Amino acid sequence: MRVVIPSDQREPRDLSCIFYNSGMQITINGEPREIPEGLNVVALLDHIGMANGRVAIERNLDILPRAQWRETQVQPGDSFEIVHFVGGG
Repeated sequence: MRVVIPSDQREPRDLSCIFYNSGMQITINGEPREIPEGLNVVALLDHIGMANGRVAIERNLDILPRAQWRETQVQPGDSFEIVHFVGGG
């Protein structure tokens, strides 16, 4: 015998315990963002769709030299200011 309970008579279930957050929170130019874990700074720029050509980056109030972008892993709570320079006259 199979018993089916109509959906309007079922008890609500809290399923939040089975969902997990695989991202982390950082701040980019004053805006909170959620990004995937495991990104370095080069991958972060790619993730947000910014070309890394003419860019300056400040991480946690320190200028981050371009030579350190690949080795610098983004950490939860990091704060970035990213400036993209444009040419013109």
